[in-house]
Amino acid sequence: MEPDRWLGIEIRHLAALEAVARERSFHRAAERLGYTQSAVSAQIALLERLVGERLLERPGGRRPVSLTEAGQLLLRHAERIVAQLAAARADLAAVSSGAAGVLRVGTYQSVGARLLPWVMRDFGSAWPQVEVRLEESADDEALMRLVQFGEVDLTFMSFPVPDGPFETIELLRDPYVLLVARDSPLAERAERPTLRDVAKLPLIGYRERGNHDALQTRLQARGIEARIVFRSDDNGTVHGLVAAGFGAALIPRLGYDPHHDDVVALELASRFTPRLIGMAWHRDRYQLPAARAFIDTARAISTQLADEGTDRAPAPGDAT
Repeated sequence: MEPDRWLGIEIRHLAALEAVARERSFHRAAERLGYTQSAVSAQIALLERLVGERLLERPGGRRPVSLTEAGQLLLRHAERIVAQLAAARADLAAVSSGAAGVLRVGTYQSVGARLLPWVMRDFGSAWPQVEVRLEESADDEALMRLVQFGEVDLTFMSFPVPDGPFETIELLRDPYVLLVARDSPLAERAERPTLRDVAKLPLIGYRERGNHDALQTRLQARGIEARIVFRSDDNGTVHGLVAAGFGAALIPRLGYDPHHDDVVALELASRFTPRLIGMAWHRDRYQLPAARAFIDTARAISTQLADEGTDRAPAPGDAT
């Protein structure tokens, strides 16, 4: 019986494929993996012989490397295997560090400004021996990849959940509000603005694709095509431009800074699907007690915010 060539595939071969696919360069993939370029090339060549398919297009020169159809199919499996190995390494590192270890948490701007500080306060009081390291990104998919590869232990995120080895909980329903300049006619009107009002306004939208697509989907479901005049993922920039009369912004309430004197956040008259904020972790990883405690703290603070309204923060010691 002829031996199965696939049994000769090693994790380093799949790691090389994943690195080349991500970097689109043998040279950069080698730097990332700590190999020589020739070693990465040899691993890819051997992998292609073992699976019996050409996996990469090699245009030569400075042009980027790309995956063939077979390469794209194999990459899906390679990413899961490499991520599982990275998660196992993170688990062992967490166990060896004991209770006084490091908890790595992913976050994004609005959560970092309005929710995270209160979670950090209460968690830090209960678990002073645990060091929390934060990783911020405006890209939910990037944060979820960090979870998948064991580079963070937990992350705040927005639903829906992408495909992957994730376990999640819902923390908070964050309604959208219309941010306008304080001297805007809409701010002086007694009636709440409708989505028809929104459609007439120049809007400042999100730059990051995940945020942009989610908001566009919500608007299009209501038959609204937004007139975007500028994009930014920085809440300070959005508030400043709205205050200057450059446009309005449809943003989650957590993104609104109630201390900014020159803008106001208006509730919408129409029902508009809120942003769902949650927390995600790797379902196959061992979860340390500190991680479970952080999740419980985030849930308690989120409940407090929902009860009091997200314009107000919980009083110190309210959610412990």
